[in-house]
Amino acid sequence: MLSYDRLVKVASNFRCFTGLEVSEFDSLYAYVESRYDEYEERRLWREDRERKIGAGRAFKLSLKDRLLMFTVYYRLYITSTLTGFLFEIDHSNVLRNLRYLEPLVKECMPLPKKLHERAKRAGTLKEVEEYFPGFEAFLDATEQEIPRPKSRAKRRSHYSGRRGKHTVKTQLTVNGDGVVLHVTRHARGRRHDYDLFKQSRPVLPAGVRLGVDLGYDGIKNEYPELDVMIPFKRRRGGGELTAEQKGFNRALAKARVIVEHTISRLKKFRIMGEEFRNRLKHYDTMTDIVSGLVNLRILGTNILALM
Repeated sequence: MLSYDRLVKVASNFRCFTGLEVSEFDSLYAYVESRYDEYEERRLWREDRERKIGAGRAFKLSLKDRLLMFTVYYRLYITSTLTGFLFEIDHSNVLRNLRYLEPLVKECMPLPKKLHERAKRAGTLKEVEEYFPGFEAFLDATEQEIPRPKSRAKRRSHYSGRRGKHTVKTQLTVNGDGVVLHVTRHARGRRHDYDLFKQSRPVLPAGVRLGVDLGYDGIKNEYPELDVMIPFKRRRGGGELTAEQKGFNRALAKARVIVEHTISRLKKFRIMGEEFRNRLKHYDTMTDIVSGLVNLRILGTNILALM
């Protein structure tokens, strides 16, 4: 049976199975445990309830092993049958356990939504720079494959010509350290990056520059209030770019690589890096949690005290 006590003996194996260092997992578990009783009361309470909260059959796994199963599932994205075999529980209980823990784990992690709300309230330059080192932010979109939809309309709307697959798309905004500060809700893969930006763009404090790629061409004209860094594009009949423009493009590409690195870190959690087999109604919860796990790794465990 796979358990915390068994896996923790080899730190490298623990990191490979969960995506977290042992110290990071332990800190997350401490906050989950401290809020668990209150969360269970909220989850189980209803007006017509006759039995006391906590009555009935107990969970087979301890809370620590349930959280371990949660992170293993997100990191490896193995089937519920294999997950149940590893943890010696019935496969039908695996996803039920995961769904029970998801809201509580979200409460305890540095999710992009929480950080975005705090960044919007930043009033001084010092507070702004805490969230945006160098007063810079970078934005990009990522796609993830989904199973071929049964509906013909959904097959058309979710087909990505660039990927040659049916996908959903999510747009991320990160700071100069790679911390995810904003995540959009998923959209159909056929949708253009710039169109997604128009629907749900991050709110940035004054003085923060936003770095984007040429997929957002036209953003300066439509959003003159934004301080945007976008590469120069060679226009038809406009001649070659100047040496200064080429130098700017190189510098911006070098700075923007941080958002590519963050997307790579997100996709190391295979639930976001492989074909998404779960129902799409759970997709946004998944991206929030994976972003929170990546933020936890970047910001350190002290950030949990603020959540």
